Amino acid sequence: MSRSVRTRPEGSGQALSKAYDTALLDLDGVVYAGGQAIAYAVESLATTRAGGMHLAYVTNNALRTPDAVAGHLTELGIPTEAGDVITSAQAVARLISEQVPAGSRVLVIGGKGLRVALRERGLEPVESADDEPAAVVQGYGGPDLTWGRFAEASYAVARGVPWFASNTDLTIPSGRGIAPGNGAAVEVVRIATGAEPQVAGKPLPPMHRETILRTGAERPLVVGDRLDTDIEGAFNGEVDSLLVLTGVTDGAQLLAAPPQHRPTYVDADLRGLLTGQPEVEEEGQGFRCGGWTATAGAESLELTGDGEALDGLRALCAAAWTAAGDGSCTLDGGKALARLGL
Repeated sequence: MSRSVRTRPEGSGQALSKAYDTALLDLDGVVYAGGQAIAYAVESLATTRAGGMHLAYVTNNALRTPDAVAGHLTELGIPTEAGDVITSAQAVARLISEQVPAGSRVLVIGGKGLRVALRERGLEPVESADDEPAAVVQGYGGPDLTWGRFAEASYAVARGVPWFASNTDLTIPSGRGIAPGNGAAVEVVRIATGAEPQVAGKPLPPMHRETILRTGAERPLVVGDRLDTDIEGAFNGEVDSLLVLTGVTDGAQLLAAPPQHRPTYVDADLRGLLTGQPEVEEEGQGFRCGGWTATAGAESLELTGDGEALDGLRALCAAAWTAAGDGSCTLDGGKALARLGL
């Protein structure tokens, strides 16, 4: 199916919480970081929920169970039921269950979240490549996952056992900075075996399918901080997205985004759910948003005017994405971003 290339963030005359029925929220870098709530998240989500929008929490982190995630969110002041949480562990467990007989053994390289999800699908988690598993599944296991677990996966995969991964995020945000994610661990087994896993998590279709099946969303809005998982996942699912700048994506990465990484909307944090979004308008050779006008020069992106920094960023996105077309913008946006404090 052909899709038009997005060349600017869209505007919305009404609050996003009214324009969409369900917010599909990433967790790490959006709602919390390092276990602590991100600024404005608790209040924004409470107001959003009170206004009638359904909140669902969609995470590529396969370590914790939905019960544990819901409990953590509730402790942070965000009342949540386990049914409101969708994990990549659930998505990959469904994917495996569709390819192996019921009751099959599955070698687990990861944490409790994977084991619970597999049992939910009638599969038996095992710990050794010598347990005759019908599949190997790999998910984020936290800082205590030992090197020997990667060896165990490698032994089974090298014998031809089908290999699955909950997700391939190379990094994961923490309270102390950016840490290696499950994708880094998957690379260890890939290097040892030369094999390729089937992947379920964002941005791939199995995760989107799992989310829609569990939430029943009709007008979903994906809310995330990562271009290569959250926003690309929305692109693949052909739904709209809101990028918040509280996680791993910075202004330079956003300006360089290829079409599949361009969000529908851009905002600072989850307060963006409660507001409309300003229009970005074409003006002469440039693009205006608020008090800012951005243009694409021969070697760099130029910015004139003043006003809200986010309006300037939206205008720069329009200039960069239009110049790039269906590619990635290579124009220097450093001076323009510095002027915005981004």
